Amino acid sequence: MARSVSRRDVLGMFGFGAAALSLRASEVAFPKGAIIRTILRDLKPEALGGGATLFHEHMSLAPDFMPRWIAFSRPGGRGNAAPPTAAAPAQTFFMQDLDLMVAELKAAAAEGVSCIADGGHADMGRDLGFLKQLSEESGMPIVAGAGYYSNPFYPEEIKTWSDDQIAQALVHQVKTQPVGVFGEIGSWDEITDLERKVFRAVAKAHRETNLSIFTHTGIPGKSALEQLDILEGGGVKTDRIVIGHLGNLSDPEVKVHKEICKRGAFIGFDRQGGAGDARQVPMVLALIEAGYAGNLMFSSDLSSGNQLKKNGGAGYAKTVTVWGKKLTEAGVKDDVLHRILVDNPRRFLAFVPKTKRVRS
Repeated sequence: MARSVSRRDVLGMFGFGAAALSLRASEVAFPKGAIIRTILRDLKPEALGGGATLFHEHMSLAPDFMPRWIAFSRPGGRGNAAPPTAAAPAQTFFMQDLDLMVAELKAAAAEGVSCIADGGHADMGRDLGFLKQLSEESGMPIVAGAGYYSNPFYPEEIKTWSDDQIAQALVHQVKTQPVGVFGEIGSWDEITDLERKVFRAVAKAHRETNLSIFTHTGIPGKSALEQLDILEGGGVKTDRIVIGHLGNLSDPEVKVHKEICKRGAFIGFDRQGGAGDARQVPMVLALIEAGYAGNLMFSSDLSSGNQLKKNGGAGYAKTVTVWGKKLTEAGVKDDVLHRILVDNPRRFLAFVPKTKRVRS
């Protein structure tokens, strides 16, 4: 088990003295009237300047989501007419254990996390009521996602609905639920026509709501550029987009990564904080060297119980305490890491709302 990292350790790692935080926060510009919509309340983006914001995590999934995801990921799995079945868990699924999750998020806050975006939605079994309780009892601001995940998980009506019908369903989610971002919006390695339709609809819904969008690209992210093409072609400004999971696209020359950054979008290294991510450190260094620190987003996409602190893992703060430490040891300066972990996700999540907040 790794040594526990204290909040003091983390703040020291990033140079997070009180004066430094105050100065750096004032240097980040947000549009007039911009807010970050968390599940409990709308916050000014400046309110989250005291620690990292994790743009892509999971705190509420159906117990059978990951078994189904694994089954669909096997060769031929996505062609199944019906979702694979999963055996009932022998004990309470950790994302339905409120006391456990409260303890995990309190630990993450103590290790330097100020806000977490949950990338689930109804087709993944996300429970908004659970997330609300979790935020209330842990004190952790949570941004809830909206949308449709990917082809194998879509509700049946997606097959027959038009782009406009899907877009209006997405807008309805935003108008009736306390959600603050579209995500995660996914495709598998080879994006399907149905997924293209959903991406077009998300672009339409963005134009009506102003919510930003983060994506899932599969492994190793073959659909990354096409996702960006569809969203940008649908009228989404690229600085409102994160193309996700690009740490999986292993390329020392980071050609696709640079192309996406050059176009102004963010790229997600969002499966970070584990034993297998060391090979991604040189990719991040190359992107920083190329001047793209302002386009990088980090998170861990936590989805299994063995990653929890209770079970000997690094917990929800591992993007900071494990991945951040690797980057620091590789020579990434504190102010650059601060920009990526604190400033970039706030710029991404902040938006000027076109719809009123749902009373909850």
